Amino acid sequence: MLKPSSDKDEEYIHLLLEPIAKCKNYQPRFGGGTGLTLSEFQRLYQADPFYSWFGLDSPLMYSAHKAAGGITSVYRQIGIGCQRLWQRILMDSLGLTAEQSAWSYQIQTTTGKPRTLSLDARITIKDVQTPQPRQILIDWLQDACRTTGVSEEISRVVKGVVFEVRQGYKSKDAKRQNADISNAAAAYSAAYLPVLLLLSNQIDADVANRYRNARLLILNGTIGGFATDSTYEFCRQIIGYDLADFFQRHSLRFKTEVESVLAMLLQ
Repeated sequence: MLKPSSDKDEEYIHLLLEPIAKCKNYQPRFGGGTGLTLSEFQRLYQADPFYSWFGLDSPLMYSAHKAAGGITSVYRQIGIGCQRLWQRILMDSLGLTAEQSAWSYQIQTTTGKPRTLSLDARITIKDVQTPQPRQILIDWLQDACRTTGVSEEISRVVKGVVFEVRQGYKSKDAKRQNADISNAAAAYSAAYLPVLLLLSNQIDADVANRYRNARLLILNGTIGGFATDSTYEFCRQIIGYDLADFFQRHSLRFKTEVESVLAMLLQ
């Protein structure tokens, strides 16, 4: 089990908290390209007869927009921090380079121009140079393929795993689901097992069922369980890093930063 140094802890904390801190400066856009201050918002709404008649130019309305959009931004930025943290953990724990731990593919748009799509992290078996971790990963991949129900033919050629990292998945956005399933199909076509890695337990049951039917392996943010269903068990048993312990040890710092952000958003 990898025991991180205090220096490594500080690096990981920075990766996680830096995006969250950006939420302190959140300003609602109200349909425009940039965020508006309270005075700019009031000028915009006071110039609209209908909104002015209903009193929607009220500072309370601005505060409501700021809180609603800002809290959505908090969730989003926590997710971005988790993506960055996960890729760095894979690099440090398995000796991967930034290039080895990233994965992307191209699609053709309706205009005929190629577009590059990226997932959040990758492990390719051949890139793991140390024999024991490589064998642990190989064994896990076979178990994971059985869990997802893919054919033995596919499981024999799988060369690694790609991750879509989320703090949680509360949305039932069909467009996002379709994109995730397309990413999974692209991963299989490149001989990678697609994994949705959740740091929390928050995922809609219908969405989870649809993803499992698309042969996406879902790792939930559960403490305990198996390395084929728990993010924290996968990280501890397969990657060799105790991520749950890291979060628990530094929980006070995370709480303090989030409470500071929320206080500013709710002013």
